[in-house]
Amino acid sequence: MMSPQQSSSPMATPARVAAIQMVSGPDVEANLAQAARWLTQAAEEGARLAALPEFFPVMGLHERDKIAVRERFGAGRIQTFLADTARNLGMWIVGGSVPLEGQAADKVLNTCLVYDDTGRLAARYDKIHLFGFDNGRERYVEANTIEPGSEIVTVDSPFGRLGLSVCYDLRFPELYRRMGRVDVILVPSAFTATTGKAHWETLLRARAIENLAYVIAPAQGGRHPSGRETHGDTMIIDPWGEVLQRLPREPGVVTADIDPERIRAVRASLPALEHRTLGP
Repeated sequence: MMSPQQSSSPMATPARVAAIQMVSGPDVEANLAQAARWLTQAAEEGARLAALPEFFPVMGLHERDKIAVRERFGAGRIQTFLADTARNLGMWIVGGSVPLEGQAADKVLNTCLVYDDTGRLAARYDKIHLFGFDNGRERYVEANTIEPGSEIVTVDSPFGRLGLSVCYDLRFPELYRRMGRVDVILVPSAFTATTGKAHWETLLRARAIENLAYVIAPAQGGRHPSGRETHGDTMIIDPWGEVLQRLPREPGVVTADIDPERIRAVRASLPALEHRTLGP
């Protein structure tokens, strides 16, 4: 397990968090402007942490468009935007995912970057599970343009321990079990309309219930310039699996309070994490 720069204390009091829904297109600057608008609104509504969706800076007309705007880790317009915005708003930002350079010249890493309220990079997670789907009408093969990560990542924060994942990771419960005890699970996503309608809410609530943790799931939600349709339904879910806030479709922001006492109470009444006998 990788847990970079764990210097923050566990969450001691309730904190407001925000999940942002977008309908990103191929223009990075336009997407960053949209993200800035919603992040500012989240801060104005009292959020101390805000999470953006998967590939918030670019949803191209073609799958390979993201390769053209990928950045070297630690440098680039998108990473500078996230760091500067976090610092200027005094708010932790989970940067959905960003296309970064990896080992392959013709692919990207699908990377979730977390910045603290001073603009310091607090964590990096490269998406491990790559989406594949073909029902005869729609076909997606992320492995054609994305190379997978390999490290499980958690990070301590003022909001408790965060567990990082991206989109298709949601279908693999063993990933979350291997995180150990986390207080908040992040799932920035761009679920398709087809798979989202069938499984999105069920999977999110299951991960919250299994891990007795909050889940923050910001999503792409609408019809993109490429014609692709994403499911949306951005949610914040509590450790009992109750949906606290949701946004069905189109851009916007939802906020909710996460409470360490709620986590303690649920885990005390149903000590399922103590009752585990199988697995790591």
